[in-house]
Amino acid sequence: MITQFTPDSARSSRRIAPRVVLAYALVFSTALCLSAPIDASASTKSSVIVAVGAENEYANVLSQIGGEYVKVSSILDDPNTDPHTFEASPSVAEEIGRAQLIVQNGVGYDGFMNKIETASPNPKRKIVVAQDVLDLPTDTPNPHLWYSPKTMPAVASAIAKDLEKLDPSHAAYFQKNLASFNRSLQPWLRAIAAFKSKHHGTPAAVTEPVADYLLKAMGLRILTPFVFQADIMNGVDPAPEDISLEEGFFTKHQARVFCYNQQVVDSLTAVIKQTAVSAKVPVVGVYETMPTPGYDYQTWMLDEVKAIDAAITRHRSTEKL
Repeated sequence: MITQFTPDSARSSRRIAPRVVLAYALVFSTALCLSAPIDASASTKSSVIVAVGAENEYANVLSQIGGEYVKVSSILDDPNTDPHTFEASPSVAEEIGRAQLIVQNGVGYDGFMNKIETASPNPKRKIVVAQDVLDLPTDTPNPHLWYSPKTMPAVASAIAKDLEKLDPSHAAYFQKNLASFNRSLQPWLRAIAAFKSKHHGTPAAVTEPVADYLLKAMGLRILTPFVFQADIMNGVDPAPEDISLEEGFFTKHQARVFCYNQQVVDSLTAVIKQTAVSAKVPVVGVYETMPTPGYDYQTWMLDEVKAIDAAITRHRSTEKL
């Protein structure tokens, strides 16, 4: 479940479901049984900082900023599985317990991280929470913050600052990597702006609010009511009239693109997707964790924009990246 990130790897929620709560008991008991708080300085060699990203997109950015002076692992990292059914394990608790720097999303999406961190305290540990960096309330309705163009530049800056505190001797290196990362985001940001200038107001339908921040930044008009999106996200059966409304966006040819969560599929979303396909509405797959291998954060986001652009301009589906 744990993926290691090295500098080379950059080349290449439904909130946590209630059924995983019982798994936390095992995790907490394991973490609390550690004989003493882990000395972060003793957990690493050659001044390499041990770091964890709760989701692999955050781990990837962490790796890009930290480079050779950071050993990064991620907890939620499989784009072929539902991240909402994640079950924390004792090995995950140990990984988090050793970390000197942790980056997580917040707004309830990865609350298991907070519980494990509390169970394995380390006063020297640095924790970057995207929610806090962006100054968002806990009840922010859409937790998929990494799809917002505002998120990663701010998170990357916070990462660089904490890395400098942990390893002041390499502050210039971290700042150089931060500047490089910010430059590498420019093709994505330009693609967003170019699409918005040509297709502002284009109607789109979705199953969940996974990519809503990106769709809004691109100027798309999301037809799907948020109550429907939230029901799907939280595993609640939508009202029949909301399902009928959603399907009508396709059968009445109102939506010009359908953004479909590839990682969370059930019988209802499968039927809705088939309705879109039958109505010849292009389908674009979106993901909650970064597809690997072959992607870093910025190329993943850019390919999502390209897929949406292809749906609108060439009527082409990209169900999987």
